[in-house]
Amino acid sequence: MKEILKTEQVTRSFPVAGGDFLALKGISVTVPENTLTILKGRSGSGKTTLLNIIGALDAPTSGTVIFDGKDISKASDKEREVIRRHEIGYIFQSVALIPVMTAYENIEYALRLANYKGDYRERVMECLKLVGLSKRATHMPQELSGGEQQRVAIARAIAHKPKIIFADEPTGELDSATSLQVIAIFKELIEKEGITFVMTTHDTKLMGYGDVVYEIQDGEIINTEYHGKGEQLR
Repeated sequence: MKEILKTEQVTRSFPVAGGDFLALKGISVTVPENTLTILKGRSGSGKTTLLNIIGALDAPTSGTVIFDGKDISKASDKEREVIRRHEIGYIFQSVALIPVMTAYENIEYALRLANYKGDYRERVMECLKLVGLSKRATHMPQELSGGEQQRVAIARAIAHKPKIIFADEPTGELDSATSLQVIAIFKELIEKEGITFVMTTHDTKLMGYGDVVYEIQDGEIINTEYHGKGEQLR
């Protein structure tokens, strides 16, 4: 199975009173293409720090990050911005929809930011259909349920056809049934759109749905599990 992302001995330290705090301690992970990879860990484990680094939002203190065959660990801020704009999508726990825009407009805005070359309306409606919200295009975020808002956020993230999507606790504010619906959408998009998903979570009920699950504790990988497509990596 082809890998789309790989880290080698990644560290990240932050200055604190009296010295440096080492948040990541030599992390090496592999993310297979067209799979769901889960970063599991409690709050403060380092999983979001790792997600920010592999998602080109931050740079490692040391180590290497290879994304789609390119070493991005020493990329400039401008180079990382270009990668984020065109090749990566993001989903956040807080959803972060623009409250004065409809579902349609939120997704269209993402296409404009990415300078999408195709037909905007066709792509927006296609994305809304993929997440089961074709009839909610004209609704404002406050008119949607929490689960519907997260589905709009997913549609927005996939709109510009990124190679990979990073989701930070995307089910953290959802009930169990809605959380499973979100994971089902991820799985469907992997098959239909050929996207790779990497998500963080501390919800143990979701672990079995990841093709690869990395458990992080105190900035280190302490366990790796393989399910589904991930079995091919054993």
